Amino acid sequence: MKKILVTGGLGFIGSHTVVELQNTGFDVIIIDNLSNSKMEVLDNIEQITSKKAAFFNIDLRNKKEVKHFFNTNTIDGIIHFAASKAVGESVEKPLDYYENNIGTLVYILQEMRDHKIDHFIFSSSCTVYGQAAELPITEKSPVKPAISPYGNTKQIGEEIIRDTCKVHNMNAIALRYFNPIGAHDSIKIGELPLGVPQNLIPYITQTAAGIREQLSVFGNDYDTPDGTAIRDYIHVVDLAKAHTAALQRLLSNENKEKFEYFNVGTGKGSSVLEIINAFEHANNLKLNYKITTRREGDVTAAYADTNKVANELNWKTEKTLEEALKSAWEWQKSLI
Repeated sequence: MKKILVTGGLGFIGSHTVVELQNTGFDVIIIDNLSNSKMEVLDNIEQITSKKAAFFNIDLRNKKEVKHFFNTNTIDGIIHFAASKAVGESVEKPLDYYENNIGTLVYILQEMRDHKIDHFIFSSSCTVYGQAAELPITEKSPVKPAISPYGNTKQIGEEIIRDTCKVHNMNAIALRYFNPIGAHDSIKIGELPLGVPQNLIPYITQTAAGIREQLSVFGNDYDTPDGTAIRDYIHVVDLAKAHTAALQRLLSNENKEKFEYFNVGTGKGSSVLEIINAFEHANNLKLNYKITTRREGDVTAAYADTNKVANELNWKTEKTLEEALKSAWEWQKSLI
């Protein structure tokens, strides 16, 4: 079995990807510093797959610990999720984001170079496109100056990986994904934000559960049909499967370039108000929400053109928006 390191493997997308990797037959090692996750996720993954993943509690900002890990473990490939990920928070704490998202990436790539590990999947983001001039967003859409420090770390991260692949025997794929939501069908893993949620769906579910008094809709004066921002919401299980498809592409030497990138989304945009209405309809409840001012760093609309990922990775979404919103609510209820 190929041994795959998943950094941030107890996080939302990471944990679902670990499940898909194990179900596909990979041997998984997880690194996570538990800054935005919980140790119980490891046991829940094992309950789903009946496989125990090796786990290391390492802060990737600690270069000495990173070096020791790679000196004492044999790795065939890496999927790198570990990063701070909130647009709004990144505006408030830019230096924290640059240290955590850029410094740790450099440390990992240095170890890959030194230990001749040549398969790397990078957790990138549609934020690299900023506010695209044309929708849907294709991979040929220009990468614009980032609106937030978070988006900038993803742009810089891709540039670092591209430069590294040019001069070292390394192959990498960046998956530029849109807005992952939902939970695993088992309802044993899902989105687990610590503190106040920065993303829409956990804030919706926590409001529905009475944990939050009211949901804030950030702006209703965007140039969209109902005035609220539009995003492409993808079920997290579908997204996890895209990572296994990308990894298999690299392991099978099917990549056409040393550094490739793919948009991963549904190809359909939904506004914030449409998501609220769909959640209410899917789960037969009403949400308490109010319209507030725009949030700095948010773009008006973003949704993916999925032709490249479908043709090259033979991947497409399988789950519906309703399934995602139902599973998100079932997951929230399981936490109460």
